[in-house]
Amino acid sequence: MLGRETVLVLALSLGASAVSALISFTGALTRPGGLAAQPANLNRSLAPDRPWLDLAWQVFGIATALVPVLLVAHLLTREHGVPRPLGGAGQPQRAGGGLRLLGCDLRRPGFDLVRGALVAAVIGGGGLLLYLGARAAGFNLTVIPESLPQVWWKMPVLVLSAVQNSLVEEVIVLGYLLRRLDQLGWSPAAALAVSALLRGSYHLYQGVGGLIGNIVMGVVFVWLYRRWGRVGPLVAAHALIDIVAFVGYALLAGKVGWLPTA
Repeated sequence: MLGRETVLVLALSLGASAVSALISFTGALTRPGGLAAQPANLNRSLAPDRPWLDLAWQVFGIATALVPVLLVAHLLTREHGVPRPLGGAGQPQRAGGGLRLLGCDLRRPGFDLVRGALVAAVIGGGGLLLYLGARAAGFNLTVIPESLPQVWWKMPVLVLSAVQNSLVEEVIVLGYLLRRLDQLGWSPAAALAVSALLRGSYHLYQGVGGLIGNIVMGVVFVWLYRRWGRVGPLVAAHALIDIVAFVGYALLAGKVGWLPTA
């Protein structure tokens, strides 16, 4: 039952994103001109020249993307009589239910933010260098973190989009998936491999650099989650990485020579 549940949750969320990314990458790979000449747009306008309608679509997209997180919270709340995880020394076992079981709560904000900021500084800086190198080598598309119009809600929507990304990815591919694989008797090494490969696969639409960089990030995040027993610091780290990428691109695109643009 837990195995079927896990497959369904992934099919409704990041598993489907992985398939979509593979199809998108195949299309980019077979298109003339090379990968670096093609853009990968992340946050774009959904109703050009109609800012209020565009805002409605942006908020709708962020809200609906969070539904799988709410589903995971619901499933964890209903979790009764399930065997304790067999693997993973750092797997959290907490009183209560829902996302608290994963350490995704507000009980230790200082711990989560400080450690998240440190992780973001290391992972974010390394990821940027890997992306620039992969694009220069022709293995990556040109990632366009945002192409929203210059309207008053642009920065808040970019921040909300970053937080949504971090919650969906870390709750599902880190906390929930590892918990279920542990309960199904998978070894910690196998669970780490599945989580990291899944994380890399749904970033394949960016190119080979996106795939490899996120696999490495997945390995590091799994190790830290096992060590700390909390998703919170990794949610904070991921959100900070994306906020810097989205807002930084909005502020710097076209103003500095080292930042690729479409």
